[in-house]
Amino acid sequence: MTLKEAIIERHSVREFEDKPIPKDIVTALNKCIEKCNEKAGLNIQLVLNEPKAFSGPRAHYGHFSGCKNYIALIGKDTADFEERCGYYGEYLVLKAQQLGLNTCWVAITFSKVKSAFRIREGEKLCMVIALGYGITPGLPHKSKPITDVIKTDGNMPNWFREGVRLALLAPTALNQQKFKIELKGKKVYMTAGRGPCVKTDLGIARLHFEIGAGKENFTWGKTEK
Repeated sequence: MTLKEAIIERHSVREFEDKPIPKDIVTALNKCIEKCNEKAGLNIQLVLNEPKAFSGPRAHYGHFSGCKNYIALIGKDTADFEERCGYYGEYLVLKAQQLGLNTCWVAITFSKVKSAFRIREGEKLCMVIALGYGITPGLPHKSKPITDVIKTDGNMPNWFREGVRLALLAPTALNQQKFKIELKGKKVYMTAGRGPCVKTDLGIARLHFEIGAGKENFTWGKTEK
């Protein structure tokens, strides 16, 4: 399964089987996490067999059941921290899909169990990603029309259209899809709107766009803050 296929097949799952993750898959996930931490300067951690985070009132509100495993997205609280968590967290989501696991991004509807992971001085927890074997594979979310999220200075090349198509398959908080993608020549500019978790959502969508468009076809333009 390619990363593009993983994007298409992956859907959010909130109900999990009582089934442990095999050691070889745990090893593969931890290797991916180590590489992401090295590239991004993050402190992402895999938490296994920890049922407290998804057993309280918040988890009940989020309709979670059976979740005992998750990825904690942790790092230094810099200006681009949330976007990096989105980008590299989603890469781990897609790798988990390739390994036969199901996932769900979780921002609020879980309880923080401080003993489950280590937060160093100057760091914070961004979100977690629920992980395991879903009772079902989940369902696709409804996406905005491509024309609602783009701006171009002329024709839309196929690589750009495919990048936007996959960006619209990205999971976002409340399925809000509050990002804009602009094409100027060979440069692509991606910006977040306003709302909850939009910076994390931007990182997720940015990764999806890269996978769909092919990084060889464009360069990211720097958006003025």
